[in-house]
Amino acid sequence: MLISPPFLTRLSLALVMPNPKFLTLSLCTMACTAVDETRNSGAFIRSPSTFRSFISRDQGSTFLPESGRYHLYISYACPWACRCLSLLKMKGLEQAISFTSVKPIWERTKEGDAHMGWVFPVSDMEEPDAVPDPLNGAKTIRELYEFASANYSGKFTVPVLWDKKLKTIVSNESAEIIRMLNSEFNDIAENRDLDLYPLDLQSQIDEVNEWIYDSINNGVYRSGFATKQEPYDKAIKTLYGALDKCEEILSKQRYLCGSTLTEADIRLFVTLIRFDEVYAVHFKCNKKVLREYPNLFNYTKEIFQIPGISSTVNMNHIKKHYYGSHPSINPYGIIPQGPNIDYSSPHNRERLFS
Repeated sequence: MLISPPFLTRLSLALVMPNPKFLTLSLCTMACTAVDETRNSGAFIRSPSTFRSFISRDQGSTFLPESGRYHLYISYACPWACRCLSLLKMKGLEQAISFTSVKPIWERTKEGDAHMGWVFPVSDMEEPDAVPDPLNGAKTIRELYEFASANYSGKFTVPVLWDKKLKTIVSNESAEIIRMLNSEFNDIAENRDLDLYPLDLQSQIDEVNEWIYDSINNGVYRSGFATKQEPYDKAIKTLYGALDKCEEILSKQRYLCGSTLTEADIRLFVTLIRFDEVYAVHFKCNKKVLREYPNLFNYTKEIFQIPGISSTVNMNHIKKHYYGSHPSINPYGIIPQGPNIDYSSPHNRERLFS
């Protein structure tokens, strides 16, 4: 049997790691987590999401936007999940859509295979801001996928948008979940007039999203999970080219698509807020830190200070997850103490208001 280099890395680390949860491993045949998506070339290539249904107000829709029907499973550590939580908070949907977070550090999800993934705490007291699964009694996110599909063979990721009525996963694609939260629940949203994907800006937003995702959101992962120098160098060049482009754009206008806050800004923010605390160290994105970009840094502070957004940023969970869940990158799980940035300080972005 041929075993890919990423698995050999994890297996060799498992044999020397003092943590007992890494001591007995068997081959996991699927792309279990992002760590498993590094190819033989040394490049990280993310696989697409699998559950792609859509909540819609259209008559006849299987998934109607009903208050109390849906639950959002997240990890505060995960940027993809947190952009969904950001939309939920900004639209004022906390009373209509419940949510819970898993523990930040990956653990074994099933006896007999190697998969390490998202796990629920056994009690409310085990991990601050994480609670047991309130709906299905699942011990892991993996169990939710297996409840929804007996033959599922993809990754066990968050976010998971769960339908309580049909007891299944609606979607695990964050880009589509945020669109649903933005538009389909307006009849029950407290902030129904907020539109982060306005019709007149949609083509521009789509264009910005494409290069932001490829170069920055996913770019930090392509840097961090690269196992050879050439793909790392390529990812870093692309990443910093895009960050420089953002800095230039934001020197002239308040947001990525002009004077209006859009979903593109939220999608970028979830990466930026993790940059200096995690990606600069853990993913070797240290050519330049966010604090060295005056416009990007102040822009990040402004978005952090939007009502509801700061509650989606749990830096304790963020740092615990990244530094504690990737033993091939950080084998001893040591969490750096700094830099502990104050994103609530003045940002001066009002000067670009028009």
